[in-house]
Amino acid sequence: MPAFRQVGEKQLPNPVLCMAWSPKRDLIALANTTGELLLHRLACFQRVWSLPPSEYTGKEITALAWRPDGKILAFSLGDTKQVVLCGVEKAEILHVFPMQSPVTCMHWMEVMEESSALSSFYNSEDESKLFLPKLPTLPKSEEKSDEILNLLGEVRLNILVLGGDAGFVELYAYGMYKIATLGGVSGTCRSLSLSSDLKSLSVVTEVRSADNNPEICYIQLDTGLLSDCLPEVTRMARKFTHISTLLQYLHLSLTCMCEAWEDILMQMDLRLTKFVQEKNTSTQVQDEFLELLLWGQSSPELQALLMNQLTVKGLKKLGQSIESSYSSIQKLVISHLQSGSEALLYHLSEVKGMSLWKQKFEPLGLDSAAIEGAITAVGSFSLKANELLQVIDKSMKNFKAFFRWLYVAMLRMCEEHVPPELNKMTQKDIAFVADFLSEHFSENEELFDRKGKYFNVERVGQYLKDEDEDLVSPPNTKGNQWLKFLQESTHLKESPLLFPSYPQKSLHFVKRMMENVIEHCLQNPAEVIGKSVKQAVFLPLYTIPERWNDKKSKLHYVVFCMPEISPSKLYILRRGTDPSRYISGIVGVLFVSFFYQTHVNAEKCLRSHYVSSCLDARFYDDEMLTVVLQGSVEQNSWHVLAQLPLASSLNCETEFNWQLDQQTSAIPCQDLVLGNQWRELENMKAQFVAVNGIRKVACVLSANLRHLRVFEMDVEDEDDEGADSQNASADQDGLDATMTSQGQGEESLEAEGEAGQQGGDGFLKPKEHLESEEAVELS
Repeated sequence: MPAFRQVGEKQLPNPVLCMAWSPKRDLIALANTTGELLLHRLACFQRVWSLPPSEYTGKEITALAWRPDGKILAFSLGDTKQVVLCGVEKAEILHVFPMQSPVTCMHWMEVMEESSALSSFYNSEDESKLFLPKLPTLPKSEEKSDEILNLLGEVRLNILVLGGDAGFVELYAYGMYKIATLGGVSGTCRSLSLSSDLKSLSVVTEVRSADNNPEICYIQLDTGLLSDCLPEVTRMARKFTHISTLLQYLHLSLTCMCEAWEDILMQMDLRLTKFVQEKNTSTQVQDEFLELLLWGQSSPELQALLMNQLTVKGLKKLGQSIESSYSSIQKLVISHLQSGSEALLYHLSEVKGMSLWKQKFEPLGLDSAAIEGAITAVGSFSLKANELLQVIDKSMKNFKAFFRWLYVAMLRMCEEHVPPELNKMTQKDIAFVADFLSEHFSENEELFDRKGKYFNVERVGQYLKDEDEDLVSPPNTKGNQWLKFLQESTHLKESPLLFPSYPQKSLHFVKRMMENVIEHCLQNPAEVIGKSVKQAVFLPLYTIPERWNDKKSKLHYVVFCMPEISPSKLYILRRGTDPSRYISGIVGVLFVSFFYQTHVNAEKCLRSHYVSSCLDARFYDDEMLTVVLQGSVEQNSWHVLAQLPLASSLNCETEFNWQLDQQTSAIPCQDLVLGNQWRELENMKAQFVAVNGIRKVACVLSANLRHLRVFEMDVEDEDDEGADSQNASADQDGLDATMTSQGQGEESLEAEGEAGQQGGDGFLKPKEHLESEEAVELS
């Protein structure tokens, strides 16, 4: 009985382009041709959620990768050149960042190296919580704001590696902070893997030759700086990831403030402007309101404006809207913007302290001058937030007094009863309203020509507009003794200890300026680390869909096939993760001609022979390779899911020159006896497979990209437990591979050459996305 148990099968309406198993849960992510992202559970292949495509993110998903803790799913979009981080629990988009070119493959790995410096950092990482208050959740999106703060994840360093066209490769610490931009990689990235000790990065690229033929190459990059400075890299990356998360938090806070500001607050400005444009008298609006204030009389035009357009109910509703909106914005500024700015200043100050430790952090490109500029930009943002608070406080007092007086005046026009508590008005109240009218209702012809209106009674909305223009009504700084003292002081005027305030600019403008300065501050380490990466190995291959990092032996493994030359063979290459450590380029070659046994009774056993080509291969764990096989011409409908032990294929210690297309006969070849580690895929033209050796599951996808089958790989049937154990022992005994020459192997495959080429083409599928999908299992 097969060792694989089918636990689910599903026909999907749209073709699947990418598949990726969660490293921690029995979940698999699927991306289809419509741009929809699906999450399914292993049990009955039940759908957990779906994330539809949007104009904001994009519709062409090119690659998938799970964060090592399984809580965040990253996917790239080719049409918008973006990478999106999605929360798995709620299917919410948490972070989006642009790329310079479309991403073709990605790999999210976790650093497994240990040191005393790292252990002390892991234990002390939460010290910021002792000095900083917990950031409050955002209104109307409490769950999302909690997820934003959870973007940091675990303290242990994990790196998202992205590869794309024109050889572009970038590394993002914790999936948020760009820690390196690599150059010098030729061709389009098809697959990549960063070793768990950070000593090297293996990249497989597709290069176009002079005659425009595709050539697949293996490149190993020396990332020794990351490995040598691992404690410093982890500290710096963690701090910059804190900063990136706080910037996202401030962005969401400002978005909530813009939502709290309502268009109804502009009704007073718009109606007064229309009143000026339509009135026939030469009297200024300010004078008309002053006459109403002093004598209780108004012109017919002003009375029509108040009674027919504003109305008593409309004025009361407007007053309530302004008070409610201003109060919400005020709370957001105090609780969110100020708290986020303080946290930003704290983390940037710690980064500045790191930059001054030049022995440790100067090789990583930390620039204290750039960090000081970022601290200054955050200080300017805090000053602008405080300025907005003052404007809100003053506007609330002004509007409350003005609307109270105007409401009483309109009630008297209607000859309605005025409540006694509103009827009392002191001389101070009259003077206050008169000053308000003088400040807000003075006509400005230049302003009318530029903005199309005379009035700007509402002063808060201008701070929330994402525009480069200056504020229409900047705060009045006349009589400010502190500003006068600074202007007259020679030493303090240009002091770096004082933050610039930018009184003519909006809050949005200062925030964008702050983000640009901090982004520039973060770019320098990425450039310095990227320039330190050098090419250590360059090997021309043939066609390759998969590579694998063995953390225990500190080796990179590569598996590939050559359909035109030897369609029924799998080649396995290994390289050391440390480029300075000599590891011969030993290749184990598996001859995909399987003999499997069928037991008729205790004394009789039938032995069948199939010559097959490999359609897809994935590393299941450190000892096993999962493959999808296709029969020859006579058995072209025969498809098999199989597990191949790697131990016997890697026991060859014969060295040879790596010239596969010219000296294939020099490479040793081995045959395997396949027992119960296979399963025939009946009624399915299987093409691709995605595996998770940790969860012991596999998902097979058909050639039409719509038919899926899910298997539990290491499940034994209880009734046949004894027989299965016996078969497993027989299989282990039968794995005594016989060494044969490459030439002998090819003679037996001449009849199946055409069919093998077809199978090999399915294995590569260069126009499909699955062949470049990240499927590395780091156990």
